[in-house]
Amino acid sequence: MGSKYCPLLFMRMNFKVIKTLLMLFAIVHADLFASKIPEPGPSVMRLPVLIENEKSELRVAEGFEIKTLVDGLDSPRWPVVLPNGNILISGSKTEALPNMPEETIRLLTSMNIFGKSPNTIIEIDMNQNPPEVRNLIQGLNQPFGMLFKNQSLFVANTDSIVKYPFKDFMLSGAAEKIIDLPFGPPNNHWTRNIILNERGDKILIAVGSGTNVNAEGADEKDRAAVWEINLDGSEKRIYASGLRNPVGLDFYTENGSLWTTVNERDGIGEFTPPDYLTEVKEGAFYGWPYVYFKDYADPTQIELNPEKVKRAMRTSLMPDLPLDAHSVPLGLLFHSGKNISSKYKNGAFVVRRGGVSTSKLTGYDVLFIPFMNGKPTGTIQTFVSGFIASEERGEIHGRPVGIAEGVNGEIFITDDVGGRVLVVTSKLEN
Repeated sequence: MGSKYCPLLFMRMNFKVIKTLLMLFAIVHADLFASKIPEPGPSVMRLPVLIENEKSELRVAEGFEIKTLVDGLDSPRWPVVLPNGNILISGSKTEALPNMPEETIRLLTSMNIFGKSPNTIIEIDMNQNPPEVRNLIQGLNQPFGMLFKNQSLFVANTDSIVKYPFKDFMLSGAAEKIIDLPFGPPNNHWTRNIILNERGDKILIAVGSGTNVNAEGADEKDRAAVWEINLDGSEKRIYASGLRNPVGLDFYTENGSLWTTVNERDGIGEFTPPDYLTEVKEGAFYGWPYVYFKDYADPTQIELNPEKVKRAMRTSLMPDLPLDAHSVPLGLLFHSGKNISSKYKNGAFVVRRGGVSTSKLTGYDVLFIPFMNGKPTGTIQTFVSGFIASEERGEIHGRPVGIAEGVNGEIFITDDVGGRVLVVTSKLEN
């Protein structure tokens, strides 16, 4: 008598196999990435040289085209797309850093990397052809993140979040401050990004550390963290901590998890520690300033606070995906999948502005990072490149910063040093 096929038993067995494989994937995922962390070494500094970007030939992944939407802007940092399709861009700039030599500040200013911050919000009217740029708000204090909710426009200055009445996408009154934010001195990481939580009833705020590794003990305890507040600024709490300089914030639409891009510490070497992309789990601690990537003691903190280093090794979470050290990942986007190849829906776009602490120019690109089962697969694909004009001469055409999805699925990218906003559109049908 032949054996009987039991579909239910087969499904149960397969479910167990799949569950086991997923658990193994998570373990291997963490161990694999952790094993790639380079050893400490000497630090370097190589300042890029900005050249005219009119001759730049940016390259984008197959099936897309990229062009300049608008140019001639003053340090366009962070884009937000309004429901009516218009784009808001915050204009801000690093003016100086603590203990930096005057000669270096003058050099960085001449390269449009440092300088007087424009402190503006501009609006790009996408209903005009060509798009029309107009000043919306002036006199801010290094503005960065923005969001629109309940006929109000929220703007994150480096020292506060303010709210403007913005009925029908028109300013109709003065700003109201809803909360103060820590801003130094020192104020090494001055950008403040904001997004709504998934329910739309709270604001999440990325607040970077004021120092490199808090060697002086001067950093305020609420920095290097993601905050959560009500829409009126009340009931502030730390959503997650130990994130040296979190900047990009977005929700992975497939499972609702929150993710961020983080810029790691300097002074340990040109190859370590890596910057990273990670899921932000509520209540979690990610190690700064005591450790990096959970298992690696910060050389300064192991001398100053050995017991806190040991505790951080036990309690901190391993970041999900290391990126190159000093590559400066900032913008983060999980695309809706509208008018774009379906493979780009299941993954993250990460914009890397590029740093100055490697002998080889690192970053200066936009990456696409595929996901599987809610985590990065480990594959990293270049999506936009060409910002580096000459590696040998250290010349660049610009530094990409922020990224946002338009109402028709197009992708907008800001280039603050190049003074332009780029637009990427798909040539493929979904």
